[in-house]
Amino acid sequence: MVKIKTFFSKIKTWFVNHKPTRRRIIQLYVALLTNANIKGFFTGKIYRGATKNLCVPGLNCYSCPGAVGACPMGALQNAMAVSSTKTPYYILGILALFGLALGRTICGFLCPIGLGQELLYKIKSPKLQKNKVTRVLSYFKYVILTLAIVIPIIYAGVPFFCKYICPAGTFEGAVGLLANPKNNDFFGMLGPLFTWKFLLLIIFIVASIFIYRFFCRFFCPLGALYGLFSKIALIGVKLDKETCIDCGKCIAKCKMDIKHVGDQECIHCGECISECPTQAISWKGSNIFLPKSALGTETSVLVNENNTETVTKKEEVKSKLPKIIKIVACSLASILLVFSLVYYNFILKEDEITVYTKGDKCQEFTLELFDTANSAEKFSILESRGKVVVINFWQITCDPCVAELPHFEKVLNEFSDKVVMVAINDDEERYETVQSFISKVDENRNKVDWTNYNMMFGKKDFENDVYRMLGGKGAYPLTVVLDQEGVIASVNQGAVSETELRSIIVNLLTE
Repeated sequence: MVKIKTFFSKIKTWFVNHKPTRRRIIQLYVALLTNANIKGFFTGKIYRGATKNLCVPGLNCYSCPGAVGACPMGALQNAMAVSSTKTPYYILGILALFGLALGRTICGFLCPIGLGQELLYKIKSPKLQKNKVTRVLSYFKYVILTLAIVIPIIYAGVPFFCKYICPAGTFEGAVGLLANPKNNDFFGMLGPLFTWKFLLLIIFIVASIFIYRFFCRFFCPLGALYGLFSKIALIGVKLDKETCIDCGKCIAKCKMDIKHVGDQECIHCGECISECPTQAISWKGSNIFLPKSALGTETSVLVNENNTETVTKKEEVKSKLPKIIKIVACSLASILLVFSLVYYNFILKEDEITVYTKGDKCQEFTLELFDTANSAEKFSILESRGKVVVINFWQITCDPCVAELPHFEKVLNEFSDKVVMVAINDDEERYETVQSFISKVDENRNKVDWTNYNMMFGKKDFENDVYRMLGGKGAYPLTVVLDQEGVIASVNQGAVSETELRSIIVNLLTE
């Protein structure tokens, strides 16, 4: 009996010692809430519904199968890519709103990537403590932020950070999709870029075991952006300089490269509050949510016996009001999470669309074309009957897409009287950028006059979603070849070489 009691006592002690902090609970909650589309990990598909037009506060890749919102960093780069044609008011406004309200408190509480790094750091290993070198290196993320804004503007919408660095995109997006057996055909699309990003991901993961928040401290442009709002953000930790005795305990406790509490490197985790011997550190913005009488900062003074009853009631209000607010807040948060999980996984139905595969006769459709020199105004499957039709789906930020288009043009010129080719761009609301891109660059991003090409360049079909209809899964390029009768003869996920395309066409013409 004694042994049993000892056993359960040890279990109880373990749970008490390992129970998650409030901050950890919030981090887990936000990670689940922003990735509430759990079924996406089983279906291998990305959610593309209405809420994907909204930005979540933290770094969370759009391509993650579970993501129900857009990543603010990805949205910013996309906005910068089209800034020459329209001002990205929405994304600039939402980032300013996040920054002014929360600043880098988002890094400490609301970022799934930050949570992942903190969990990795818990793995027992030698740890590299912060020092003068890490403090200098912490400024490197501002270089990344600058490049993430400037490069998409200069180089035809190339999303520098998302494409070449972001570990969230590699882990949540690429790996999240590749892990699903239904997306086995994606493996043929992998190339040097994926190898580079996967190598970076491994480096970030391993380094995070030894260095606290390695990616956040040295590479994250979103953290750099939010850091610019540190002094004026409504929510976060603050230091009362009059009460502070400069003992340095808060700096020593913090694992980030801060110079003082609340600066641009501070993620406002609040761990320093309990370390301060003079209680000079507190939460700013708390009076927005709680009246001063509920904060427990006022002291009641007993003047005489007549005032005893009044003072007692006042203290009761102080003790009960925060509890009521906590209960209401936790209840509303729980309801929101449950509703989100039920809605995205059981209530929300994807748009029903018939997917045509190899051997099926393709549904008739008509597409608008970009205004190039040798293009008609429309492309019609019906009007192309009697010829082999090559339909290619591409994006301007996809290197394999851009590299294969000149090869397609070369093959088209060989069979110009027997083949029709249309390259459909799947970039939403970027028509001017796409048209400019078509006219200026070749597969090596060198200037060239594409308007002399015989290939037609089509706009995305929002009504029929031809991409999904022909088997598109959210990755590019996709090439579909129809025979002379409009029957699908080939569906290729990933780049198609000039030799492969020529072979497919020759086989269809000689049948």
